[in-house]
Amino acid sequence: MDTAYNQYINKKKSRVIGLTYTSPIFGPIHSRRLGISLGINLLPDDGKWCNFDCIYCECGLNRFKSAKNPLPTAQQVVDALVSKLQEMKAGGITPDVLTFAGNGEPTMHPDFPEIAQKVISVRNRYCPDAKVSILSNSTQIHRDDVREVLMQFDNNILKLDTVDAGYINRVNQPTGGYDLERVVENMCKFNGNLIIQTMFMKGVDENNISVDNTGDKYVEPYIQALKRIKPKKVMIYTIDRNTPVETLKKAGREELDSIADRIRREGMDVSVSY
Repeated sequence: MDTAYNQYINKKKSRVIGLTYTSPIFGPIHSRRLGISLGINLLPDDGKWCNFDCIYCECGLNRFKSAKNPLPTAQQVVDALVSKLQEMKAGGITPDVLTFAGNGEPTMHPDFPEIAQKVISVRNRYCPDAKVSILSNSTQIHRDDVREVLMQFDNNILKLDTVDAGYINRVNQPTGGYDLERVVENMCKFNGNLIIQTMFMKGVDENNISVDNTGDKYVEPYIQALKRIKPKKVMIYTIDRNTPVETLKKAGREELDSIADRIRREGMDVSVSY
């Protein structure tokens, strides 16, 4: 009985606690979408620091992952990145991409523009063929300093799960003010130098309300927004790991392919991760 109980508790903890990435550098890991990715985590290494609280987040829900350690400094990021790249080179490994990601929203770091510029310089020196990418929830792209440095990135992978404000409030759960129209307008300012990343899923939330965003109610307005934004690529994907809300389900292959086909008919490049 004790063993069975402990296994049950550990399973529950794995969902509540979620993944925590080392900081400021983690990996390299093999990304479904990016290849060999060396992660740059500008958030604390002991928890989560994000102004979204997505119910599907692999890092868990914010209330269970409160971080206490300080943010890494710009110098700590540069030193750790150079050391890791030298280690990888000695092992005959070259990253395909340097990716700002980790335990929350990278652009929330107050020194993000400075750090990003330094990372680009390190990339140019040590692995000039590697891309510089970011996985971002798009909440800080209204800031001129953030947007200007992101324009130097190879892959600005910006989240847009839907253009339905009610859905975003229930599923992405912004913890501060979130103006959907302002986000879309600022995405348009990238002049195509961005990739839209969208999570499609099914199932219900903790209140037994459907989170299925694969139907016309959500997909048609979303495609209209994509036509305004004109991204160089759209990445659609579905749940791949444990989620803190256990009642979420993967979107089906046929549904994802159908959505991708509709986007392609509008002349946009689309990748699908099942």
